[in-house]
Amino acid sequence: MKIAVLMKDVPDLVEELEVEDGALPLDDMSFVPSEWDDQALEEALLMKEEADVEVTAVAIDTGDVDNMLFTALAKGADRAVKLVGDFSRTLPNRLRARLFAQYCQAQAIDVVLTGVQAIDDLDGQIAGLVAGLTGRAHASVVRDVHIEGSQVTCVQEYSGGKMAEMQLAVPAVLGIQAARKPPRYVTIAKVRQIQKSATLEEVEAEAGTAPLVTVRRIYKPEAAGHAEMWGDDVDAVAESIVRLLEDKKLLRS
Repeated sequence: MKIAVLMKDVPDLVEELEVEDGALPLDDMSFVPSEWDDQALEEALLMKEEADVEVTAVAIDTGDVDNMLFTALAKGADRAVKLVGDFSRTLPNRLRARLFAQYCQAQAIDVVLTGVQAIDDLDGQIAGLVAGLTGRAHASVVRDVHIEGSQVTCVQEYSGGKMAEMQLAVPAVLGIQAARKPPRYVTIAKVRQIQKSATLEEVEAEAGTAPLVTVRRIYKPEAAGHAEMWGDDVDAVAESIVRLLEDKKLLRS
């Protein structure tokens, strides 16, 4: 069985983000693998340990994604594929999903895993879009994925802490919320060793066109007020709460 893990790199939020002329200066920023895609990769590798599957990490060449793909190989992925073409870092998700869908269809991928969302947009669309474009079964915000014959089982999370066990017929696309175990760590030395012994597969791709949403401006939120700190004296804090409720006419005597 073939499993593809769809990955992307996102801005490293450890660094201070600066907005210039209504946009982020992407060329001056460092990028790291999306944390949810890293969870999806770990879940795929756990599935590989349980069943006879081939794991392929797939990324679109929107920048320096080579290290991310070599790291996936170092962690245990069987193949790493880079979809190459004239793509920018701001490639919209609809076009990103189309590229991934074309690859998965051409390679007859059985199970597609990807992070449920990414920190740079939080819209969580990739899994659903790929499933729609390829006509596959789909579930997002899932974990505990297992292969059972020609089906995959998973647990889907809902609000309020509720869970549901699901079965989906293969081929399927899953948006991973979290892996069963924390993503495995590999040393820089191991990644460099893989870079010398392995190669990335490059596949020419073309996204075409799709309806898009245009981001007109990015800016930092403007402060509308300031918090009042009441300290740690329980009696004083209690009095402050009572006064506040009385001022808001929310407390009746």
